[in-house]
Amino acid sequence: MSDWRLAWRLARRELDLRFRGLRLLLACLFLGVGALAAIGSLTQAIDTELASRGSAILGGDVEFAASQRAATQAERAAMARLGTVSETIRMQAMAVRGTNSVPIELKGVDAVYPLYGTLALRGETSAKSLDANTVLIGPALAERLGIGRGAQLRLGTAAFTVGGIVTSEPDRLGEGFTFGPVAIVSLDGIARTGLVQPGSLYESKYRIRLPTGASPTAATDRFKAAFATGGWETKTRDRAAPGAERFVDRMGQFLLLVGLSALVIAGIGVGNGVSSYLTARRGSIAALKVLGATSGIVARIYVLQVAVVAGMGIAAGLIAGVVTVPLIVWLAGDVLPVAPRFTVQAAPLALAAAYGMLIALAFTAPPLIEAGQIPAAGLLRGLPGERRVPQRQTLPWVLGAGAAVVALALSTAEQPLLSAGFLAAVAVVLAMLALFGWGVRRGAALLPRSRRPLLRLAVAGLHRPGARTGTLVVALGLGLTLFVLLAGIRTSIDANIARTVPNRAPALFALDVPPDREAEFRRTIEGIATHPVIRTVPAMRGTITGYGTTRVADLKTLPEGAWALRGERGLTYSATLPEGSELTAGRWWPRNYRGPPLVSIDERLAKVLDLKIGDPLSYTLLGVERTARIASFRRISWDTLGFNFVMVFSPNAIEDAPHNLAATIDLAPGQESIVMRALLPRFPSVSVIEVRGVLGQVRAIVTQMATAITAAASVAILAGIAVLIGAIAAAREARTYDGVILRTLGATRWQVLGVQALEYAFLSVVLSVLALLLGLGGAWYVVTQLFTFEWLPDYATVLVTLLGGAGLTMAIGLIGAWPILGARPAQALRQL
Repeated sequence: MSDWRLAWRLARRELDLRFRGLRLLLACLFLGVGALAAIGSLTQAIDTELASRGSAILGGDVEFAASQRAATQAERAAMARLGTVSETIRMQAMAVRGTNSVPIELKGVDAVYPLYGTLALRGETSAKSLDANTVLIGPALAERLGIGRGAQLRLGTAAFTVGGIVTSEPDRLGEGFTFGPVAIVSLDGIARTGLVQPGSLYESKYRIRLPTGASPTAATDRFKAAFATGGWETKTRDRAAPGAERFVDRMGQFLLLVGLSALVIAGIGVGNGVSSYLTARRGSIAALKVLGATSGIVARIYVLQVAVVAGMGIAAGLIAGVVTVPLIVWLAGDVLPVAPRFTVQAAPLALAAAYGMLIALAFTAPPLIEAGQIPAAGLLRGLPGERRVPQRQTLPWVLGAGAAVVALALSTAEQPLLSAGFLAAVAVVLAMLALFGWGVRRGAALLPRSRRPLLRLAVAGLHRPGARTGTLVVALGLGLTLFVLLAGIRTSIDANIARTVPNRAPALFALDVPPDREAEFRRTIEGIATHPVIRTVPAMRGTITGYGTTRVADLKTLPEGAWALRGERGLTYSATLPEGSELTAGRWWPRNYRGPPLVSIDERLAKVLDLKIGDPLSYTLLGVERTARIASFRRISWDTLGFNFVMVFSPNAIEDAPHNLAATIDLAPGQESIVMRALLPRFPSVSVIEVRGVLGQVRAIVTQMATAITAAASVAILAGIAVLIGAIAAAREARTYDGVILRTLGATRWQVLGVQALEYAFLSVVLSVLALLLGLGGAWYVVTQLFTFEWLPDYATVLVTLLGGAGLTMAIGLIGAWPILGARPAQALRQL
């Protein structure tokens, strides 16, 4: 009989279907693998759904978009040669009914819209062709104006009749972020509004349905090659909603890293659980060795047992991850960009399983190897730790599995540098906690002996032989650090949104203010509002086509952080340095400058693109390519919610192009509605947006992100609790021995429990200080560097959270110690 067959027969006999002794291994792997499987499956399911519905989301197989202009005759003819063309116009406008007004996204469509999907109305299966006097409105607009089908409203200078309430707009997701509900009219209807004028901020989109078998990428490449300087932004059905897809992928990658960290933390619990299990099997191991079993046979027996239970834990975690996805979709509701159908995603499940197996290998290899190496005499005497296994036997397994985990994480990451930094931070925190645990143990040994017996015993318990102080420090420290981290992030972001942003943000935005009526616009507001502050800037849209010696069209992938190269950006000009900007390099041009065109660039974009003062920057404006030299770099205060432009040009660079003004209006509280009512009759083409509504959308997005991070981090907290339970289980035999000896010498159960309580209290107090430093440091980085907010934590909430976490961990420790009190001294002494 081969060694493995014999080992399997013996392992199978000893395995308990209730997994007694290996439940912690099962629970830790189930928890960690389940979290990874759920996060990965949800992300993959959303990406798959976006890809399968690409044509409907985009509104065509390909899309060409440009701001502030329509396609030329030659461009339109080139599009027609590709396939069936549908033209739409999108712009910001105001829907007015009586004295009520609502900012909307006004959308003009042609007769063939939509090319894919169905525009559905309430009570109807699909919308009919629109005439020039009919408007279809979204449910949110109908609710805010209190109107329905047949009602009248005004858009620009024209009156429209509501033809229905839109229940399904097939290309809604592809349109991106909007400042209000949708209103859909025909192209003739949008012409009636008088809103599309030279200089107006609008976007023309041309969606094309390609012939069967035609390549969307080839079609866009041919068109861009023919009209390279036209400033066209292109999309294909393969990436119909690139912003949503990018957000889902990056958020999924971040949450996957959090889940992987939770699995690594749970791995410590796995190691403790296996160590505790093997300690309980000491008698069986000794008997096998006395009967002639080699170290290899012993190792194989328990490797097989651990492998079976680990496999079941991983399989259960994978099943839980798959089943959890529909539940998350149901709970999230409209938060997700699409509601994915239930499918089993093989790739993320395989990745989660691989992580689970590698973590199990890394943390179970040392105790398994050690179990086979300890001599029978030592096991029978109850001294399993008297002979340590050389690290050269265990280290290759641990380092090999760890390297495989890192390699797998980096190779599957969309942002390898971010993933590497995150994993390095987790490793540093774990190393710091391990070092701190060593320091606590050494410090406790150096403390003078207290005259109080309970306190003396509690301190001695931290440094006595076999003490699990290091593991307890890691478990308690991780839990408390995560409590502080989450509280610091959540309270700081909430404070920024609740206090800083509203205090610094204007009350209203106004778009498409005619330049020749700016003085009248100001007088209208000043005549009705109390001490308003009005700031106006020229507003145009353009696309960066080149910088230095690089052409954007030649880039295979955009540099990380170069978001300004994706599509069109806001353009403006100014004779003076804009408010909210600080010059960091170069010089600002003088007033009445008439030299070569110049531009000032955001310093962060300049760093990403490695730009230098004097480099050329090419851009398209109204379909014409222009060039300017970089004169300066600026640091922009983005959190003011004012008009912050990445590119600010010298007036002579772009002032000749038709354009309107955008305005920010600072008002006393409560004056927004009266200003809007005064402006709209005089300026029907102006769109006025309340910042309060924008802040509501920002707050909702940030809250959703914080909730997702909290949910993922909660798995890490549960893993920390599992580690704590594992440490308690691994030290149970030694604790039982201590408790029995103390009770034999006359100690009461409450005194024994008091020693445990003092030990955990001492650790909690010491670790609370470290957790406060680590947690607040991590929260500061997330808030100030990732979210670029001010550091405004609510320290009272953080401290209350820390105390609650410390109380919870102490309670878990004492609950774990309770069974020790039930051990009968006579019986326990015979077994020890």
